[in-house]
Amino acid sequence: MRRGLALAAGVALVCAAPAVAAAAGKKTVKVGDNFYSPKTLTVSKGTTVTWKWPGFDQAGDVHDVALKSGPKGVKKFRSDAAATDYSFKRKLTVAGSYKIVCTLHEDMRMTIRVKH
Repeated sequence: MRRGLALAAGVALVCAAPAVAAAAGKKTVKVGDNFYSPKTLTVSKGTTVTWKWPGFDQAGDVHDVALKSGPKGVKKFRSDAAATDYSFKRKLTVAGSYKIVCTLHEDMRMTIRVKH
């Protein structure tokens, strides 16, 4: 009886695991003329965040995406500078707070909170 319960519990854990991974998913951040939208974002660990610049008809100034500070052990990253028709992706795998900044416009900032 105990072995059957342990087996059932193990199967339940294995079946639940894909749901946790699927919850991570993807999020998109708009890179506008001197802003990121949204300015704050909370995601699950393992989420891929994509920053998207506007199309040619809405192009503004040149911007980039750079990790100013993040959780311990996370390597800093930085996108290319662009004004239009560009995207940059980063999978966030460590829980904690990520401070993002445009290195060309220091007042252009955002915060991403990655939860377990």
